Amino acid sequence: QVQLVESGGGLVQPGGSLRLSCAASGSMLSINAMGWYRQAPGKQRELVASISGGSTNYADSVKGRFTISRDNAKNTVYLQMDSLKPEDTAVYYCALSLRGISSLTVSENQYDSWGQGTQVTVSS
Repeated sequence: QVQLVESGGGLVQPGGSLRLSCAASGSMLSINAMGWYRQAPGKQRELVASISGGSTNYADSVKGRFTISRDNAKNTVYLQMDSLKPEDTAVYYCALSLRGISSLTVSENQYDSWGQGTQVTVSS
């Protein structure tokens, strides 16, 4: 099973930026969907962004502020987060689907591997 390790979380002021990275232990094909989810205290885990092939998908709450990208040569997916808001505070998880499902249609239960999560706190 592919293992995922996130990094890049931390404390940032509102309006600031962070870049999260998720490194996979094995090779991944560009068709494999990868996603970033987040879970805030007392809330359900929610999709932030996903990517497969040339397609990307974003939650409405982060459109125009977050950018998902991947480097298949490095087996790594990134989440660039700009104009951060306090409501972006959460534990962020990356996930990998090995089923060849598009990022536009893959659901949370179709991801096969999950990272351990990285904390993002947006506060002044």
